[in-house]
Parts: sequence; structure tokens; C-alpha cells
Amino acid sequence: MTGLTLSSADLDPRRRRILFRCWHRGIREMDLVFGQFADNELPNLPEADLDELERIMAEEDNDLLKWILGSEPTPQHMQTPMFERLTSYKPDFEEIAERFGLTK
Repeated sequence: MTGLTLSSADLDPRRRRILFRCWHRGIREMDLVFGQFADNELPNLPEADLDELERIMAEEDNDLLKWILGSEPTPQHMQTPMFERLTSYKPDFEEIAERFGLTK
């Protein structure tokens, strides 16, 4: 859960670009959510799902993090099956922080 596990070697250029963007979001928590999702689902996503994923990825990371963690309600335009699939990859961030001594 700490980095890329899917090789981009067998992916088409669009999927390679998406895979890179999923693991390089700018906020580590979002790297974990998007990266794990991409590693597990990206190779088999149809084009329409790739379109939806790219729309989601265009949102601000800080907003996405709040919606995924549930600290703010998810706006109507984000209440899609793809967003639900993506949020199912949310790790237990409190457990991770505790394991690495990042809690106060």
C-alpha cells in the first residue's frame, strides 16, 4: 500500500498517464486511494469509466480528501458509481498513522 505495484509496460498511453497521475496526486492519502484503485482496476476499465475517472481526478485533492473521509458531504455531481468504487479503496488512515508513530 505504499507504492506502485502495477507495471505500466503493458498499458496503452492513456492508462499509463492515468496510472502515473493516480500515484502522484500531491497528497499522500490521495496517492494511496487513487493508486490502489488504479493498480487493481485500471487495466480493465472501459473507456467510459476512464472518462469518469479523469473527471474525478480533475477535482481538487483537498476536496476529494474531505469527501472520501466523510468530513464534508459528497456533492451531487460526485455521487457516481465510479466515485463509490474509488472510495472503497480508502485505507484506515488512523491505523496507518498509529503504525508509523504519526499520532499525537
